[in-house]
Amino acid sequence: MPEIEARIQSIFEQVVQRNPGESEFHQAVKEVIDTLGPALRHHPEYADQKIITRICEPERQIIFRVPWQDDRGEVQINRGFRVGFNSALGPYKGGLRFHPSVYLGIIKFLGFEQVFKNAITGMPLGGGKGGSDFDPKGKSDAEVMRFCQSFMTELYRHIGEITDVPAGDIGVGGREIGYLFGQYKRITNRYESGVLTGKSPKWGGALVRREATGYGTVYFAEEMLKARGDSLEGKVCVVSGSGNVAIYAIEKLQMLGAKIVACSDSNGVIYHANGIHLDTVKQLKEVQRRRIRNYIDEHPDAQYIEGGQVWDIPCQVALPCATQNELDAEAARTLVANGCIAVAEGANMPTTPSGVKIFLESNLAYGPGKAANAGGVATSALEMQQNASRDNWTFEHTEQRLHEIMTSIHQDCYETAAEFGSPGNYVIGANIAAFRHVAEAMLAFGVI
Repeated sequence: MPEIEARIQSIFEQVVQRNPGESEFHQAVKEVIDTLGPALRHHPEYADQKIITRICEPERQIIFRVPWQDDRGEVQINRGFRVGFNSALGPYKGGLRFHPSVYLGIIKFLGFEQVFKNAITGMPLGGGKGGSDFDPKGKSDAEVMRFCQSFMTELYRHIGEITDVPAGDIGVGGREIGYLFGQYKRITNRYESGVLTGKSPKWGGALVRREATGYGTVYFAEEMLKARGDSLEGKVCVVSGSGNVAIYAIEKLQMLGAKIVACSDSNGVIYHANGIHLDTVKQLKEVQRRRIRNYIDEHPDAQYIEGGQVWDIPCQVALPCATQNELDAEAARTLVANGCIAVAEGANMPTTPSGVKIFLESNLAYGPGKAANAGGVATSALEMQQNASRDNWTFEHTEQRLHEIMTSIHQDCYETAAEFGSPGNYVIGANIAAFRHVAEAMLAFGVI
């Protein structure tokens, strides 16, 4: 094994040893550092200063108890997390996830990914992540409020608009952000708008923030196809999930002339050969908070597949927009066999390593999440700019800025992949481009 690859393997073994049982974190680290050999050969100073080892160790990890009372008066106990992974480029920036699956390994995986996703936007943002094993599903508004207030009562001392700026993620939408910001304002006696992003546009939020991740993923997919002399117009698409990212990915796909025939939730898949009716999905998910199976009540010509996978439905473009490791090797083989020409990730690490390998070997246009779904955090940065300047931008202006950022991200990935001898490989392009941005700042700051 060449010296550089042996050094990278040694770093990975140290990460596994120091972080036992955190499989998602191990997977995220390996996916990135396995592609960095060419960068270390071009920049031996990165290896000399142990930049990779330092990037793989979070700057701070905070775990805390979150006690709250449910509507019956019973005391409940959850666990809260905030990991500040790397602040070389700016304050920690990354969402809060409220979901029963949350544990330290999930938060570290997401925080590690966030470092590179934020770096590739070109915005002055570090990377972090947080959350809790609290499940907002089935909870009343009053229960969610009491939990959020308890969560923020501890978190507030660790965050700030020039220190650490959380946002939303799975289980944390406008309702939760409102309760969190209200408690922060109450405790600190400061109207510090920039301490949280994903706020309502009625009180400091950016227009387009709700749509940003889904729109951005579609913009990236369009740029990948454009680089191959193609476009999204007329393409048959499938989108996993039916939450915020999936809904607005579907919306932008439809705006660009694509036909979306399937979406899903954790229970099953809706297949509508004539095209998904987005208004129905929005009503079910954003207003009624119901399951996707209820779609067929309004559209009996659609088919609901309990426990099904959208990847089994033939398509030309696939957008995984649900959760990590939802698309495995078998699903990847099915997509390729059915003629899929492009995959853009709207979720964080939704494709397993074996699935990624199949996509890359098939010469399919594959956009990894750290590049393709960076539109959300990019728009969070735009929200921070508006808060800092006490400004209020129009929807059209903010969307134009988002489109420009996603086009720039694609160009950075595309050109970096070619520079390092792997034209068209957006995994290598995104990882090396982002790593270089962070590494150069870390070198400038010395050993800290």
